[in-house]
Amino acid sequence: MSEDWAAVAKAINERVNELGWRQRELAERSQVSQAIVREIQHHVVERRRSARTLESLSTALGLHPQHLEAVLHGRTPPSPGEPVTQRETNVMSRLDSLERRLDDITDRLDDLKADLAKMIEHVRKTR
Repeated sequence: MSEDWAAVAKAINERVNELGWRQRELAERSQVSQAIVREIQHHVVERRRSARTLESLSTALGLHPQHLEAVLHGRTPPSPGEPVTQRETNVMSRLDSLERRLDDITDRLDDLKADLAKMIEHVRKTR
C-alpha cells in the first residue's frame, strides 16, 4: 500500500490555516514534538510515523482520529462521528511505542546538535 505524505501535509496545512493556528500550537495541542510537526507539514523528511502520531494530530485538528491515516493511504477519511476501527495488534502497538520513543530521542539529539553548533559559532566569534 503506497503512502502519500504530501497529501497528509496538505490536509494538515489546510486545517491549520482554517483554524488560524501556528505550528507550535498544533504541536502543543497534539502532544507531538514541533520538529515532527514541521517535518510532516513541510514534507521534508519522509519516514514512517506512528499511527498514534497521526491520530494525535487528527484529534487536535478536530478531525476523526483516523482522518490523517486514511489520507496517507488514499482512502476517504471517516466522518467525525464514525466509530474508530480497531487496527493495531499488541505487537504493532509496542512497535508504535518504540517508534515514538526513538522519534523523541532523535528530536533531542537534533536540538543538542543545533545548540552545539550555536556554541561553536559563539566561541569562534569571541576568539
